[in-house]
Amino acid sequence: MALIVHKYGGTSMGSTERIRNVAKRVAKWARAGHQMVVVPSAMSGETNRLLGLASELAPSRQDAAYARELDMLAATGEQASSALLAIALQGEGMQSVSYAGWQVPIRTNSAYTKARIESIDDAKVRQDLNAGKVVIVTGFQGLDELGNITTLGRGGSDTSAVAVAAAMKAAECLIYTDVDGVYTTDPRVVAQARRLKTVSFEEMLEMASMGSKVLQIRSVEFAGKYRVPLRVLSSFTPWDIDINEEAASGTLITFEEDEHMEQAIVSGIAFNRDEAKISVLGVPDTPGIAYQILGVVADANIDVDVIIQNVSKDGKTDFSFTVNRGDYARAVELLKTKVLPKLGATEIMGDTKICKVSIVGIGMRSHVGVASKMFRVLSEEGINIQMISTSEIKTSVVIDEKYMELAVRALHKAFDLDQPER
Repeated sequence: MALIVHKYGGTSMGSTERIRNVAKRVAKWARAGHQMVVVPSAMSGETNRLLGLASELAPSRQDAAYARELDMLAATGEQASSALLAIALQGEGMQSVSYAGWQVPIRTNSAYTKARIESIDDAKVRQDLNAGKVVIVTGFQGLDELGNITTLGRGGSDTSAVAVAAAMKAAECLIYTDVDGVYTTDPRVVAQARRLKTVSFEEMLEMASMGSKVLQIRSVEFAGKYRVPLRVLSSFTPWDIDINEEAASGTLITFEEDEHMEQAIVSGIAFNRDEAKISVLGVPDTPGIAYQILGVVADANIDVDVIIQNVSKDGKTDFSFTVNRGDYARAVELLKTKVLPKLGATEIMGDTKICKVSIVGIGMRSHVGVASKMFRVLSEEGINIQMISTSEIKTSVVIDEKYMELAVRALHKAFDLDQPER
């Protein structure tokens, strides 16, 4: 008997009929002898609906007290879907019980709307599993040390599922979504995109960080850190598909790099539209300047991505970096009020019409000239590169947003990702 964690996304939970199908699928696994823990997202569109109501009533000054109430509100979406799934399982003749994150409890820090999991007490869940029950645990949420409900950020149910699987040493964590696996790139942009049978954790981590929306990056980090076997598969296959066929479907995210995987220099093309570039012009070129600029941004819990500092001229330099587009206005305001007056910089320039495109592959470790090929392909398409960032297995470029789809298609073809796996 194996302990299996299933996670279902909002689309999979989007109606009572879909919830009933999820219940039938989970019941099939339970009847096959597995102990089952299920982590569902809120019903599709529910979190947006709730946050939309909040925005209509929001105060002009949105502080930590407001963020706390956002978490209190948003957490109810998962609570509703978890209870509905438990009821549907009972309708299938299965013993089931649902818990909110604070009931388990899943302990987090106090960073409202972006909380991080610190620990999970699995005693209550194990007790129910041993009693033969299917246990449903709300995704996306937890409890801080002061007893406040917190949420983990959009897509946080993936992280909840993997964290539960890690804490309970599950045999596997299956992420059911509206796609049937991880693709070489988004099939909506490149029709020839292929589903990957396997992808390494390193590659998946880079793809998630570079904009692939299949898995939230923190869920991949958790899986890699605690070596949780992870599989991405579709919730829209028939629920009564043979369990062995289902268990081998989708994309397996692996720990080991096998010889077959080494054949691919580039495994995928990731992209992110939600980027904005900020440039601080004419700052003194002195030690600690990067910290003086970015420290204020980091203290505001704003993630910085690509960073470039230009060559000094006359003791002055220009400093550019990218942030999530949703954080752009707040970052600019912080720089204008807290950084510019101290540094005496000339001005701040911003661009919200950019995107980031990345090539990812463990084969890049052992092949030279991959980045230069990427740059040549973009040059031939007349696409100007504004910023470049590299790691051992990825190269990212910041370009004008209007060229994003052209760049992705050209790179996908240039690196033979439209060809069948050998």
